[in-house]
Order: sequence, then C-alpha cells, then structure tokens
Amino acid sequence: MTVHGEHADNVRFRQAFLIAAAFTALLWLIRLAESLLGLDLMRASIYPRNLQSVTGILFAPLLHGSVSHLFANTAPLLVLGTALIYGYPRASRIAIPLIWLLSGLGVWLFARASWHLGASGLTFGMMFFVFSIGALRWDRRAIALSMIVFLLYGGMVWGVFPSAPGISWEYHLFGALSGVLLAILLRRLDPPPPEKKYSWEGEDQEDWPPGNAPLDGNSGHKPASGADVRPIRRL
Repeated sequence: MTVHGEHADNVRFRQAFLIAAAFTALLWLIRLAESLLGLDLMRASIYPRNLQSVTGILFAPLLHGSVSHLFANTAPLLVLGTALIYGYPRASRIAIPLIWLLSGLGVWLFARASWHLGASGLTFGMMFFVFSIGALRWDRRAIALSMIVFLLYGGMVWGVFPSAPGISWEYHLFGALSGVLLAILLRRLDPPPPEKKYSWEGEDQEDWPPGNAPLDGNSGHKPASGADVRPIRRL
C-alpha cells in the first residue's frame, strides 16, 4: 500500500467513526429530550402484529427504555458501526438500512406481545454481518475485522436465545439473521483491499551480483541459464 493509499485509508476510518459517533449522539439527544420534557415515546416502538405500531419498525431503534439500556448499546454502536462502514463502505449503505428494517419486521411479525425498542437489533445485525462476511471473503482486512468484532462481542451470540423477560431476544435474533443473510448477498460488493507491496518484491534476477543469483526453489541449484551455469563433476 502506498503512502497515498494509507492516507486515504486513514481518512475512511475517521469518516466511518464520525458517522457511527453522530448516530450514537443522536440517540443520546433523543433520550435526553425524552427525560427533560417528560415524554413517553414507548408507543412509538413496536408492538407485534398491531397495525397502529407498524411505524415502530422505523422508530424503535431510536428509542430506549432507560439510560442504562442506551449506555449498554453505545460502545457496540461505535465499534461495530465503525468496523462495518470502514471495512465495507459500499455494502454498509445497503446493509445498515436493511438490518434496521428486517429486524424490526421480524419482531413485528413474530415476537411476543410486548413493546420492543432499542438499537440492539441493529448492533446484533452489524456484529453478525462483519463476522460472517469476513469468513466468506477471507481477504486480509475482512479477516482482521471479523476477528476483532468476535473477540470484543462474540458473547452476543448468546443474546439470540430467550433470557430475562425484559430483554427483547427476538430483536437480537432477527438482527443476527438479517446480518448473516446480507453478508452472504453483499459479500462481493466491495473490492478487496490492495495487497501491500514491499520494496524487495518484483526484483529481477539481473539485479543480483554475478555468482549470487538466488537458488531455484525446486531443485536447490542455480537457474540453468546464463554464464553462471557450471557442469557438475561426478566422482
């Protein structure tokens, strides 16, 4: 990777982080306004199979039941959002909106009869997307991002199973399923990163001093061409 390429890569990483941070800040502003103004936005979230709450598919990820609920989602949103947008800028434009919509739709269709809200479906979708697409693409950047998100948030796998009554494991489940599905569909949308070139790569044999040409990797002898070839004396 050239110096120009490294600079562009750093710029892309900063932009990805700023986008993730801006969205996270928006969630905190909504929560702050809800607390200061005494608003109750619960009914703007998802209540399964209720036609009046179908709009909650759009608004539920923006709402949180408490400060602790939002705090639990803050770091995953920053880390996973940055990883997804930085690693897969083209795919992220499709994956993030569809994870948002598909996870909410799954909750509206199949979840328990209760209010469901929060950005957990989005975070689960992003984690499963980044991990799955790394296993599918298998290029250097994809593998690195996949390992990072799994080491940090691999424990989220257990969140797709029923747990405490107040936790929407259904949102987690449908977010995860959406992430895996979209990783399969979008795995080729972003080109692989350019391979890093080292200064010694691509050197021709003419650049080596006479008599010091590299040995042939198959026979262990010098290449059988040019003035350095010597007959083998048999004893």
